[in-house]
Amino acid sequence: MSVSGLPSVKILIVEDEPKTGDYLRQGLVEAGFVVDLARDGLDGLHLALSGDYDLVVLDVMLPSLDGWGVLKSVRRSGQHMPVLFLTARDQVEDRVRGLELGADDYLVKPFAFSELLARVRTLLRRGKAKEPEVLRVADLELDLLRRRVTRAGARIDLTAKEFLLLELLLRRQGEVLPRSLIASQVWDMNFDSDTNVIEVAVRRLRAKVDEPFEQRLIRTVRGMGYVLEAPEQM
Repeated sequence: MSVSGLPSVKILIVEDEPKTGDYLRQGLVEAGFVVDLARDGLDGLHLALSGDYDLVVLDVMLPSLDGWGVLKSVRRSGQHMPVLFLTARDQVEDRVRGLELGADDYLVKPFAFSELLARVRTLLRRGKAKEPEVLRVADLELDLLRRRVTRAGARIDLTAKEFLLLELLLRRQGEVLPRSLIASQVWDMNFDSDTNVIEVAVRRLRAKVDEPFEQRLIRTVRGMGYVLEAPEQM
């Protein structure tokens, strides 16, 4: 089970470029997914056919068997998990070919991790691993489909980054999230200890979702990061 109590979601990455593969695996693990990484097409195909994955992130140019071949074999076997092509090949005919073979989405390198994560979550909502449409803690609700936040029934207007930050805290509620994780997940950047962008964003978020209400949900764990949790857990 995941930390939030929802079933763990398994994702397979098939990517031969070491830095890209490791970066993707780390980012998706930090986002709360169970992740396996294959470095070539044949290993990726073997795992895809035997690993009961909820989603596959698949490169096209792979050793031993290219992504087209992997996808073709996966679909021929009757597997219907969502497949996201992630590749440097940005020609229209390549995207069309991937979609015709049964890919569900196509993202061209270089990419922002936040966009990849949004696409992954969208595909999971369509597929068998249904994610919740509303995230809740106490009287705070975040509606993922309508992109709307309410607390005690009152609408709260957030900026795009504030929404992403609150979504991350809600998805990982009860966990202390270090600033480095927040920086990579929300701002697509490595954490620089000289910047106060995260502290400022958390302060602004608290002013909207905490300060007008009696119970505070977001707290700072000195020297470690931030945590959002229900009052009875605090």
